[in-house]
Amino acid sequence: MLMRTDPFRDLDRLTQQLVGTVARPAAMPIDAYRDGDSFVVEFELPGVAADSIEVTVEKNVLTVHADRGRAVPEGTEMLVAERPQGTFSRQLFLGESLDTEALVASYEDGVLTVRIPVAERAKPRKVEITRSARERVAIAS
Repeated sequence: MLMRTDPFRDLDRLTQQLVGTVARPAAMPIDAYRDGDSFVVEFELPGVAADSIEVTVEKNVLTVHADRGRAVPEGTEMLVAERPQGTFSRQLFLGESLDTEALVASYEDGVLTVRIPVAERAKPRKVEITRSARERVAIAS
């Protein structure tokens, strides 16, 4: 359903092993799961305005861009600034079994939910078995 790729994941893991520090946290953590005939991805985006989120799909790549700014009055001296700010982006490679044409997205309480239905061609279906013409004649006699 979902093919995960993060070009910096291996570098972060290596750095963590060599230096003994914790690797950078994901700026846009996700949960992904299957719910019936849909695949659901939830992106955690606290403090992001809904109108600054952009979701695009090209072929089988889902891309989410979001901007998070800091509203600090002019002349304010910042003492601690740990909350990430700026433009964030995340790409997910989707399997061919998903219907990206029917994708829907909603944003509530800092969570962007993207729901992608499983394509009809990928759903299990029952195959009817027909009898041969010779068997039909024998049954009719």
